[in-house]
Amino acid sequence: MTLDELPLGTPARIMSVDWDALVPEEAQRLRALGIDEGARVSLAYRGVFLTRDPLAVEIGRMTVALRRAHARAMTVNRVEESIPA
Repeated sequence: MTLDELPLGTPARIMSVDWDALVPEEAQRLRALGIDEGARVSLAYRGVFLTRDPLAVEIGRMTVALRRAHARAMTVNRVEESIPA
């Protein structure tokens, strides 16, 4: 599934990013923010208008606003969180 399809609050790991689908400057900015293959993310918010932009993505202790087109370029897998005993 792509990042824009991830249910709100569900932890996931970015498995791949179609960097060719993004403008090089935008791809560089995303990498500088730590949004790259292997990063753990969670979708915190979807916009309320027709395009559902922007998306708020939690990565580490940061919350980053992304366009839906950027999130669509990222393939993610859900991560099962272990609950400490």
